[in-house]
Amino acid sequence: MTKIAIIYYSATGHGSTMANKLADAATAAGAEVRVRHIAETRDPSTFAENPAWTANYEATKDLPAASGDDIVWADGVILGSPTRFGSTAAPFQNFMDSLGGYWAKGELANKAYAAFTSSQTAHGGQETTLIGLYTSLMHFGGVLVPPGYTDGLKFVDGNPYGVGHVTGGDNQNELEDATNAALEHMATRVVTIATALAK
Repeated sequence: MTKIAIIYYSATGHGSTMANKLADAATAAGAEVRVRHIAETRDPSTFAENPAWTANYEATKDLPAASGDDIVWADGVILGSPTRFGSTAAPFQNFMDSLGGYWAKGELANKAYAAFTSSQTAHGGQETTLIGLYTSLMHFGGVLVPPGYTDGLKFVDGNPYGVGHVTGGDNQNELEDATNAALEHMATRVVTIATALAK
């Protein structure tokens, strides 16, 4: 059975929701799926006045946190981070920076990789976040499996680099149908390519 790791950082919970949608789709496509959140690096007192951030922290803090072993385990990996000024969030980058030992042993190479992100606005840095993330995956020797325009539904969500969600200024926007469809398509595509690579 093809193994897919979904590794993400989420502050206010949108990434958690997207990760679970991807997991459902990858499972439906026949994969064994491991979902791992990247542990929060900020002290909870610093975001105590943000109810969504606090709620997501409480909901995930006792779940297994991501490690490089989750990537080694997988045939395909889907990574997620909200955008911060056009790049990945600090906890996500901290996780990536921890992977040097795995990289040095070649344990991150030859796997199918794709990514997702979110931002408050439609042009809030989603594309640069995904492209920058893919630069790291090229260093890994990963096989990039962005969705491209491989299905008509991608012309609706308009993001060939991965999947992005616009959270809105108050971070309250729920996932739209087009985003859910794009998540399902990307997960299925990663399972298909990861299965071929594993053979």
